[in-house]
Amino acid sequence: MHHKPSMFGFIKQDSIAGIVVFLVALPLCLGIAVACGVPPLSGLIAGIVGGIVVPFISRAPLSVTGPAAGLTSIVLMEVQALGGLAPFLSAVIIAGALQFLLGVLRSGRFAALVPSAVIKGMLAAIGITIVYKQLPVLVGVDGGLGDIASQFNTGAALLGAVSLAILYGWKYTPFGRFKLVSPALVAVIVASLLAELPWLALQAHHFVEIPTGGVQSLFAALPRPDFAAFLVPATWIAGGTIAIVASIETLLSLQAVDRLDPLKRHSPPDRELLAQGAANAVSGFLGGLPVTSVIVRSGANVAAGGRERFSALFHGVLLLVAVLFAATLLNLIPLACLAAVLVQVGLNLCKPALFTTQYKLGLTQLLPFAITIAAVLALDLLKGVIIGIVVGICFILYENSRKAVVASKDAAGVWQMRFRRDGTFLSKPGILSTLDEVKDGDEVVIDGGGEYVDHDIKEVIATFIEDAHNRNIKVSVIGIDMSGASAGGGH
Repeated sequence: MHHKPSMFGFIKQDSIAGIVVFLVALPLCLGIAVACGVPPLSGLIAGIVGGIVVPFISRAPLSVTGPAAGLTSIVLMEVQALGGLAPFLSAVIIAGALQFLLGVLRSGRFAALVPSAVIKGMLAAIGITIVYKQLPVLVGVDGGLGDIASQFNTGAALLGAVSLAILYGWKYTPFGRFKLVSPALVAVIVASLLAELPWLALQAHHFVEIPTGGVQSLFAALPRPDFAAFLVPATWIAGGTIAIVASIETLLSLQAVDRLDPLKRHSPPDRELLAQGAANAVSGFLGGLPVTSVIVRSGANVAAGGRERFSALFHGVLLLVAVLFAATLLNLIPLACLAAVLVQVGLNLCKPALFTTQYKLGLTQLLPFAITIAAVLALDLLKGVIIGIVVGICFILYENSRKAVVASKDAAGVWQMRFRRDGTFLSKPGILSTLDEVKDGDEVVIDGGGEYVDHDIKEVIATFIEDAHNRNIKVSVIGIDMSGASAGGGH
């Protein structure tokens, strides 16, 4: 049963949860923007829009929307490919329109068609990308990994190390039992205080930079979309890529949050696509990053006792207040600390246990997973996912071609052949191979087992039956309607 809308039914509980989500979201909005190579303000705009726009359209009670680490590699690549942030913002608007259209067409259910191994490979590749992109920032370097030796900054590296220690060690401290306290926020506060020590010798480019001149300065600093880019095909390709990946990530997050919901409510996916599409269009227009439903913030909402969409709305309002009235404080946050937060996010996406699990599941899960990772890292996210899906389909075809029928001889020496999945033209090689094992004079029972058997397979069976008369083979067919099937089409 779908959840009925009632955003303002639990104002007290949702206000408390909204504060907690705000404290979790603030460093992530800033960090993801830095990881994408865009102004921190763009990350905050995305968080504000996701928090304020989505709750009024969505019917997901506990989902929280904002800039997603899963889109980092796309933003990095497309900003560069399109020639800057302005044309990329046009692609974000296009992505929002496409997502809205997907919602209108009720396409939410089709996200389930993407193989699990491909999704895990995509997320692992994103995690790897985040980690190696943030390692230079973690030690105060503006460039890439190759610039670490020449630009290494001891002060920034120290703050990065302290931040990582807090992020990974917080749960082992006496304060770790307070689940509502965000380790990321603690790391930000501690790093910001330590950054004031003069002997660390940090420079202006080692800190967050948000305009501090009030509403007018903020408005003037907002990145603007380049509307001329709407006439460029590459912008539409980028918009389509964002729409597809953002929709998949949103729907996966939605399923995960519904499982966390103590009340076990169901969030309508098509309605969520409408909400996400509207938010992305607004975010792109205002200069923000693309948004998705985000499991980290949504999980914090559940843990904090959130009940309805007001918690997400309240967190968006708090982000807006922070941007308008606390920009000076935000500019005290060192980038090395935000890099540490993102390194933790990236490592969670590609943790060793994920690779171990895929290995234990066998080659049919391991190879699509590994190939998706390699393709995403070598090409780009969308091409990598497409290649992963094609590989996954190939494995499905292979499995169907060889395991549609199980065959064995019983104690009386009779071949028992039973369909254990649908018999289609994809199964012909395996079925032909099985029938070739039957010797002259044998007895064969072919049991459809209630599975669907298409005309190609019926022709294979009909041809076998015709040949059986000449080979003294007795054939019985159960559960398969052989009317209309003639010999000669398959053997």
